[in-house]
Amino acid sequence: MTETRPPATPMLLALAGLIPFLWGAATVALPGLAAWGAGIFGPRFVGPYVQLAYGTVILSFMSGILWGFATRTEGREAALGYALSVLPALWAFFFVGGGPISASIYLIAGFAGLLGLDWLYWQQGLAPRWWMALRVPITAVVLLCLSFTVF
Repeated sequence: MTETRPPATPMLLALAGLIPFLWGAATVALPGLAAWGAGIFGPRFVGPYVQLAYGTVILSFMSGILWGFATRTEGREAALGYALSVLPALWAFFFVGGGPISASIYLIAGFAGLLGLDWLYWQQGLAPRWWMALRVPITAVVLLCLSFTVF
């Protein structure tokens, strides 16, 4: 394994974390699947609703990851790292709400912004060397899945 290739466990967990986004996109695209899923799991576990609930959780989770990266530095850099780390959770709290289209747009913006923060922490050497090799493709899939509701 090269230093820029993500370890197997984080990669498998990140891929598993895509399931609610992929399921949500599939149930937006396929009304029959949505009806079946709503009958089995309930209406909040299909379509954009599962994506919005899970996406809000993941943005908050990622704030915790960034907070952890900020602990690897000190002084002003640490203060800035801590301050930036709470932005994804605050974004989700304040902006993800309302109808499914606007909430999906805000989640798309939140995940795009998160990728920028990922890059910043990675550039500073606070994230693992393989971090962007994990985050870029995962974020691309999340943005694609969320776009099913928008478009």
